[in-house]
Amino acid sequence: MSETKITIQETTNNTIIKYNSNQILINGGSYEFNNIDEAKNSPLAQELFYLPFVKKVFITANFIAIQRYDILEWIDVQEEVKEQIEAYLNDGNAVVNEQKTSKKEAIEVYAEVTPNPAVMKFGTNKALTQTDVEFKNIDEANQSSPLAQAIFNFPFVKEVFISDNYISITKYDMVEWNEVYGEVRTFIREYLADGKTIIKELPKEEIVTKCAIEAPKVELEGISAQIVDILDEYIKPAVAGDGGNIAFRSYDEKNKVVSVVLQGACSGCPSSTATLKNGIENLLKEMLPNQINEVVAING
Repeated sequence: MSETKITIQETTNNTIIKYNSNQILINGGSYEFNNIDEAKNSPLAQELFYLPFVKKVFITANFIAIQRYDILEWIDVQEEVKEQIEAYLNDGNAVVNEQKTSKKEAIEVYAEVTPNPAVMKFGTNKALTQTDVEFKNIDEANQSSPLAQAIFNFPFVKEVFISDNYISITKYDMVEWNEVYGEVRTFIREYLADGKTIIKELPKEEIVTKCAIEAPKVELEGISAQIVDILDEYIKPAVAGDGGNIAFRSYDEKNKVVSVVLQGACSGCPSSTATLKNGIENLLKEMLPNQINEVVAING
């Protein structure tokens, strides 16, 4: 496995800082520890609590968030903490000793139609991933997601999109969803209940560049930053409800054109053009007067 790299990300709470990892840290879910006694099942959290300024530790699939006491500022120690976490992980030490049990987890999976007739959304009460990913074929899934790979074994599956608590599956026209959705729903429920791996590592860089729904990994400023904020607050929750995602790709300041990426149920959806023009474009024009001429879409 490649070397683990940690990047620092500030949060809206100046006492909390995030350490993002380029490798999957735990298999789904999340853990919050308020003191060293609570962290008995997390050797990494215990190490961090030895630092006198650490108040809380929160661990998810691809980041570690730490809350500090007010005895210092993060700027004074954040680089040293980053180096300590990287060294700990690259020595092969455990992040969390996840409890293994023969008892199956109580998993619920429900199927939901989407505006795209080719796509069915399968929602669940289990956290699946912190990094949304889309796989166009089984070869893309092979290295990264055993769950997506298993879903591709259904001959009618064309694409798989995995988000925080749902999976959107695009089918070929060889079947209708009413003929197969029950079988897929049962398969996903049993797979998750067995505690099998969902995502074992983040997709390769070229797949992330093409398919990840996050905004480009750059510090956005000005109009671009405002566009991302509007998409995150007003647009993403709505399209996620339909099993899709719309992510910012770029802003052409000269021509005032916004490019976005459509994924999941939004990709190839017959109503996506109307959503773009009547929804996103109108909203951006209203909230950013004289800054937006057009919104164009790239299918993920």
